[in-house]
Amino acid sequence: MANSVNRATKGRLRSSYISSIISISLVLFTLGVLAILVVSAQKLSAYVKENIGFDIYLVEGVSDADALYLKKQLDASVYIKSTQYFSQQDAAKIMANELGEDFIAYLGYNPLNAYIEARLKADYANNDTIARIEEWLKQFPQVKEVDYQRSLIDLVNDNVNRIGLVILTFSGLMLFISLVLINNTIRLSVYSKRFIINTMKLVGASWGFIRRPFLLKSILHALYASFIAIVLLIALLYAVNNEIADLMAILDPVSIIAVFVAITAVGIVINFLATLLAVNKFLRLAADDLYY
Repeated sequence: MANSVNRATKGRLRSSYISSIISISLVLFTLGVLAILVVSAQKLSAYVKENIGFDIYLVEGVSDADALYLKKQLDASVYIKSTQYFSQQDAAKIMANELGEDFIAYLGYNPLNAYIEARLKADYANNDTIARIEEWLKQFPQVKEVDYQRSLIDLVNDNVNRIGLVILTFSGLMLFISLVLINNTIRLSVYSKRFIINTMKLVGASWGFIRRPFLLKSILHALYASFIAIVLLIALLYAVNNEIADLMAILDPVSIIAVFVAITAVGIVINFLATLLAVNKFLRLAADDLYY
């Protein structure tokens, strides 16, 4: 009889542990997905902004040496990510490809100017920075004009900021919900052992002695849950990467590993604190209060 009761008790405890681990792993998986979304949104924002550029049209007859000197000055600027020089002949080839015919044969001369295409670093992809660069470039005699789409740059920055705000707000809300879910899961798990805690108190065990196995087990369960969450995240990333080939260009391995480490740390800290608070609550309760 006693053996069957022990087996039943162990079975309930094992079921409680498994359900707790699964619940926490799903919460950590959700947090991991949100963290990846935040990181990828930042990377995607930088990628979009760094594709914002402007063209520097050079005066007619400028030599390649003078053009390359200007390009070198731009490359040394803190604002510029990359530049590319196109000579008059290069500009004519690009235009001919776009038009589908050799327009120079009709005109008898090449009306296009050589130009430098510049790409900004993400932090400086705004109209104010380009305006400062434009004023600086006007000092060079080989520069004819600077061309950029002010409305497009404003639109990109506004949309990026708006999307970033939405993602951060949603992530904050989901983080709060996740904390509540983990806390409730831990409280229920400890609640099922409240009579064990009370029995240990009655035989004279110290609070530290009673708490120790609960806290150690909470860390172990957090590690199990984190492992399951990481496996699910890897499977999700693999599936999404098969559909979106350029995903890994946005999410580098360092960022992914950082997310894995973060959710593991979060799982351990939340589990530990929630267990500590729950155990302390039942340690303070009188025996009669355990039934309510």
